Amino acid sequence: MQTEHTGSAAPRRPRLGVAIVTMGTRPAEVDALLESVAVQTEAADHVVIVGNGTKGRGVLPDYARRGLPGRVTVLETPENLGCPGGRNAAIAALRACGNVDVVVELDDDGCLPDRQAFARVREHFAAKADLGILAFRIADETGHTQRRHIPRLRASGRDALRAGDVTAFLGGAHAFSMPMLDAVGDWPAHFFFTHEETDLAWRALDGGWRIHYDPRLVLRHPRTSPARHAVYYRMTARNRVWLARRNLPAVLVPVYLAVWTLLTVARTRSGRGLRAWASGFAEGVRTPAGSRRPMRWYTVWRMTRLGRPPVI
Repeated sequence: MQTEHTGSAAPRRPRLGVAIVTMGTRPAEVDALLESVAVQTEAADHVVIVGNGTKGRGVLPDYARRGLPGRVTVLETPENLGCPGGRNAAIAALRACGNVDVVVELDDDGCLPDRQAFARVREHFAAKADLGILAFRIADETGHTQRRHIPRLRASGRDALRAGDVTAFLGGAHAFSMPMLDAVGDWPAHFFFTHEETDLAWRALDGGWRIHYDPRLVLRHPRTSPARHAVYYRMTARNRVWLARRNLPAVLVPVYLAVWTLLTVARTRSGRGLRAWASGFAEGVRTPAGSRRPMRWYTVWRMTRLGRPPVI
């Protein structure tokens, strides 16, 4: 992201937007989240709340009147656009206003326990011109971070508190450089659910941007399992195939898919889950994956140096 300098003056603090997508089914949780946004020591410049599929249902409170600092925009879509589609709607609203350099996206059932979170986000983006994505730490009700929420391979509990550049980020809480999104594109809306974060992370890395993990930036989030969603196995398989077809050099596509097929068979204990996964894999092979932009071999090497080559 570009910063402005006037003589020896400090870089301009980035203008910060917040994007929250909700289906209107968690009013108490959204209230708690908005309260944690409102009490930040450095206020957001613009908050966008998207009611994903809530239009005409009358389930979304008048969040624009909740006393949030800065500008507040509430949008309602007539249908559920999925996680990435709903976030794209929020990003479009922020982009249209032209008053945001960085967007923080937060799950509607989380909250920010630290009032300094937005100040830390601004510090990161003001100091690092090539920072594209800032990854938050996800912690449950007890403060514990699940292993699957640590953006590194072979992660231990200590890795949850180790800052540094990584190759992935969590969809529940993160911050994006708007110039990065303008350069590499927004969320892949057709993914709907699962692996959209990896698709965007790979495109950001291939565009020369950094992904940095700061464990001091915490989203408090209830402990959950992604398999709670009925479509989890099918969409996980379908979207992995799309991910590989869209982003990997041709020679790595079968390697990536073979590795994940073996891991899935070894890890999945449900026969019904495996059948749904196989159906999704077939769907990913036969249906359009979207625009193909294979990453450079330099990006493959860079990701390998960061500890996670794009085959696993």
